[in-house]
Amino acid sequence: MTRYDLETLVDRSAMGSSKWEAMASGADLAGIDLAAQHERCGGAIAPFSVADLDLAHPPEITEALQRAITGGLVLGYTVPTASYLDAVRTWMRRRHGWEVDPEWVRVTPGVISAFTWAIREFTAPGDGVIVQTPGYYPMYRSISSSDRRLVRNPLVERDGRFRLDLELLEQQARDPRTTMLLLCSPHNPTGRVWERGELTELARIVEENDLLLVSDEIHADLTQPGHRHSSILTVAPQLAGRTLVLTSPSKSFNLAGLQIANAIIPDAGLRDRFTAVRDDLGFDNPNVLGAIACHAAYTRAEPWLDEVNELVGRNHALVREVLARRLPQARVADLEGTYLQWIDLRGLGLDAEQLQRVHTCEAFVFADEGPLFGPEGEGFVRLVIATPTSVLEAALERLCTAYLRALEVDARAA
Repeated sequence: MTRYDLETLVDRSAMGSSKWEAMASGADLAGIDLAAQHERCGGAIAPFSVADLDLAHPPEITEALQRAITGGLVLGYTVPTASYLDAVRTWMRRRHGWEVDPEWVRVTPGVISAFTWAIREFTAPGDGVIVQTPGYYPMYRSISSSDRRLVRNPLVERDGRFRLDLELLEQQARDPRTTMLLLCSPHNPTGRVWERGELTELARIVEENDLLLVSDEIHADLTQPGHRHSSILTVAPQLAGRTLVLTSPSKSFNLAGLQIANAIIPDAGLRDRFTAVRDDLGFDNPNVLGAIACHAAYTRAEPWLDEVNELVGRNHALVREVLARRLPQARVADLEGTYLQWIDLRGLGLDAEQLQRVHTCEAFVFADEGPLFGPEGEGFVRLVIATPTSVLEAALERLCTAYLRALEVDARAA
């Protein structure tokens, strides 16, 4: 029995949504009459790109924000309250089995800003920063804009499951000019939830080679049955003196626009340096509404999150079923965590330009193309599947029809 409506698409075309605006711009550039296609497809056209949700917010969060505003909340400068920090601490304990001291928590406007500040404060120009690839593309931008070197640690794929290349990681970590590992856990875009054994070996390499570890755990709450996220410091507490863990309710509860995240930094020296950078840039006061929303999410909205995870599981099964039936050349990656479906289309024999044309101009599916995540993403596409099942099903049918048509054209041309 479900408590929440997760099968109604929220049309965000007039809300300033970044991905809906990008969809409209992409359609204009391609000469697509989006309104006509939307009507032709029965209102089922929606973007599948940026990782936020076109679903109604948990009512528990909406009610908390409404109570605060109508109750006379002053929207001035604020600091994290004791109840806010306790909500973060309790959530980490209950959801992830991690005992977090509230003193370790530093509120930031987002995970991207937090890892960018960490790169700039704890490494030097020219230093290498290791990232597992294909990777979360803002990491690449933060590394290059900071005048650091991206050190690619490509994942190894077997039968639709991606694994850490620990042997290569150990070789890369030995380079004295490489000083940081920027980990994405769970992994975007492949949907892996790293196992404790993998993280134990990764931690050994980090410690033996004196690396700083920044662990982006923004997708930690989004896991599927049989897979449990392990925060790196629950696996390797000995890394507490060299690790920053970055968390946020933004993916789990769709709060990205409220700009609220938490950097959890056990080491006082690292914490003081990070805090100084944050404060110098003018981000010492959190978004007051973001803090209220985060508190409500962590104390009242867990049942909504559980239903979102169930929706993602059903939709992952749907992707597998439809593609296996209609397009067996495509391979669907196992989805252990996140709500991001990584699909291998290399078996179609279409190049990146052809794939993008099929997605945008023929199927009207506005997704994140694989090359966005690096050269290791060539021939892949990433879809956000935490969306109403009917919308996803319609998009999959349009995709399969468009792929098959493109293959027929290719065959005739040959």
